[in-house]
Amino acid sequence: MSFDQKQSLRQKLLDLLKNQKEESRREKSKIIQKRLFETAQFKAAQTVMFYCSFGGEVETSDMMHQAKKIGKTIAVPVTMQNKKTIIPSLVENFDQDLVAGPYGIAQPKPENQKPVDSDAIDLVVVPGVGFDRANNRLGRGQGYYDRFLKLLPSTTPTVGLAFDFQIVDLLPDVQAHDVPVSLVLAA
Repeated sequence: MSFDQKQSLRQKLLDLLKNQKEESRREKSKIIQKRLFETAQFKAAQTVMFYCSFGGEVETSDMMHQAKKIGKTIAVPVTMQNKKTIIPSLVENFDQDLVAGPYGIAQPKPENQKPVDSDAIDLVVVPGVGFDRANNRLGRGQGYYDRFLKLLPSTTPTVGLAFDFQIVDLLPDVQAHDVPVSLVLAA
């Protein structure tokens, strides 16, 4: 399995994400949200880091609103392009605090960023272009999440969210620096 196969699979999955019907995306995202909220990891977590969905990914906006309503503290990533890293930042008001950041992904405005130590995060909800049966993750190719996930305590659960078509038997070209997630929830 080569790098070219990885790129080819990434492009195929990105196209499927982009071209799925919005109604289907919303319905499946609701099912995935229900599954996430029923996990022991989510129930036990006080501070949850979500990704801000874009490009057809599993929708997380409703999840963040609902999680906040039931008393969870919410963090989202802030992309530091110059360092190719993400740092978690607490979010109080989703509608007022978030703006489009690098790559068009929502993140807190600079004046609203409240960095939180990765040790203080109880659960990380991780985006992915694809996942395999061993919970390996195929990202967008920049390595932001792999670098971030390496910094987390090994006891912090990580949950990948995906649509059924994003799950493959085996991802090509999994490298030592690729960080698998603890659990993948799909619909």
